[in-house]
Amino acid sequence: MTKPRRTAAPSTHRYPRTARLNESLREVIAEELIKIDDERLSLVAITAIDVDSEMNRATVFYDSLLGEEGDEQIVEALAQHRVRIQSAVGRQVRAKKTPILSFRPDDAIRAAERIERILHDKDTLPERPPSDDALDDSHGPA
Repeated sequence: MTKPRRTAAPSTHRYPRTARLNESLREVIAEELIKIDDERLSLVAITAIDVDSEMNRATVFYDSLLGEEGDEQIVEALAQHRVRIQSAVGRQVRAKKTPILSFRPDDAIRAAERIERILHDKDTLPERPPSDDALDDSHGPA
């Protein structure tokens, strides 16, 4: 007689495994960037991580106060320190395998910044019609 299969235990986690891994990777990578003594990475913030479904590769999205002008230096520095960052992930994240990291600027944040600039630019704002109070005062006393 064969043993009946064990039913899967209900998950105690509130969100999926990839979301937990994304957050763990973000924390570990951000901490490791603080430890790296490279001035090119001093103004870099890790904004998001996107791990593929097989957990083989992870895209690390970053933003910097330097903006698009600093991207070339930042990508170069991150590539130079990728092995160190990768090994820190391997030591600190409990997973069967360590995803291979690649780095990209966070275009969503930059697009939002561009929209914000456009919305606050005086040249793009339409002229407002005069308010009702201004119209009432222009007619003089009744």
